[in-house]
Amino acid sequence: MSDVTKTIQKWHASFKKGTDFDSWGQLVEAIDEYQILARQLQKEVQSTNSHDFSEDQKKTIGKFATCLELRSASLQSTQSEEEFKLEDLKKLEPIIKNILTYNKDFPFDVQPVPLRKILAPGEEENLEVEEEEDIAMGASSPEAFPSRVPGTLLPRLPSEPGMTLLTIKIEKIGLKDAGQCIDPYMTVSVKDLNGVDLNPVQDTPVATRKEDTYIHFNIDVEIQKHVEKLPKGAAIFFEFKHYKPKKRFTSTKCFAFMEMDEIKPGPIVIELYKKPTDFKRKKLHLLTKKPLYLHLYQTLHKD
Repeated sequence: MSDVTKTIQKWHASFKKGTDFDSWGQLVEAIDEYQILARQLQKEVQSTNSHDFSEDQKKTIGKFATCLELRSASLQSTQSEEEFKLEDLKKLEPIIKNILTYNKDFPFDVQPVPLRKILAPGEEENLEVEEEEDIAMGASSPEAFPSRVPGTLLPRLPSEPGMTLLTIKIEKIGLKDAGQCIDPYMTVSVKDLNGVDLNPVQDTPVATRKEDTYIHFNIDVEIQKHVEKLPKGAAIFFEFKHYKPKKRFTSTKCFAFMEMDEIKPGPIVIELYKKPTDFKRKKLHLLTKKPLYLHLYQTLHKD
């Protein structure tokens, strides 16, 4: 059996695994499988050395990767109306299975994902030496950060009688190598105990300034659900991300989270944990023994 046939069989098996998880309601596992496969397909599309597939076949593979990402996004969306259904994704099985002979039009009007680095969940575990490498290279950023990342922050929800809304001001984060972080920003998400999104995920704009061991944000994030509607065991996650010029992608450096019993007005200081982000909160490892934390300020709005 040729290498290319083995690769296609692997892709098909991964696709089947993902759609099986999806149909069984194991959404976290399905999302992981879809994202891993999307990354593998992207790698093939972006490879300049690979001559196993024609340019047209690579376009089809790229569109297939887009559909995996669309389904993955649908599963993480809080909207009841799924944008890309499982039954739609299943229609693509003959394509991945027979990519070498498939010659029909792609069934959905999608475009291949733009060229960019896709990291599969947990893949950043292998990048532990990255900070030291960058420091050795002398990577540093100016005193004020450029506004290259516009952010995806959402406005406050309309108030409802007897319901409470939460605004979290991200004040600053303490890091031993704060000055080395390029284009730092924070991804804020609200997850249930299984790590499934309860809200749209929001990215802050790039941080405004650094000072000694601190990166200052001073940015308000509006939580997109009334506090009373958050389920027991939910948590609000803060993932600190920065750009790595050597590897040319944005990497998660560390994360923090706040549980429901910590929602109260005023300042709060929370611990930082090593990546990869563990949304299920099962295996947590502190980032540092030093007294460096994420500093937040909470405001509750009640009608």
